[in-house]
Amino acid sequence: MDKEEHIRYWLISARHDLEVAEALFETGKYDWCLFVGHLVLEKLLKAIFVKVRGNKLPPRTHNLVRLAELCDLSLTEEQIVLLDKISDFNLETRYPDYRFDFYSKCTHEFASNYFRKIKELYKWLSYLLK
Repeated sequence: MDKEEHIRYWLISARHDLEVAEALFETGKYDWCLFVGHLVLEKLLKAIFVKVRGNKLPPRTHNLVRLAELCDLSLTEEQIVLLDKISDFNLETRYPDYRFDFYSKCTHEFASNYFRKIKELYKWLSYLLK
C-alpha cells in the first residue's frame, strides 16, 4: 500500500468503528462503547502518523498519548490527560481483573460524557487529516 492507501484504510476503519460505538452506546453497552471509542482515536492517530512520517507503518501501541507524541501533535495539558484516560478504557475493558470495576463505572452519564469527548477528538483529528 502507498501512503494514501494506508491513510484511507485507517480513516475508513475509524469511521466504521465510530458507527459501532454509536450502536453500542444506544444499546447501553457503555463499557464496550468506550473501548471501541478508544480504537477510533487510535486509528485516526495512526493515520496521522502515516501522513507525518511517510509510508512508515505506525507503531503497535494502544497508548494514545504516545501515538500523539509520535505524530508531533501539539496538545494541551487537558488533551493529554483526556487521551491518557481514554487509553485506560482499552485496558479496563479487556482484562478481567479490571473489567467489573470499569463496567460498574460505565453509567449512562459517565459514558455519555466520555463518548462526547471522543467524538470531539474524532472531529479534530479528522480535520488534521484534510
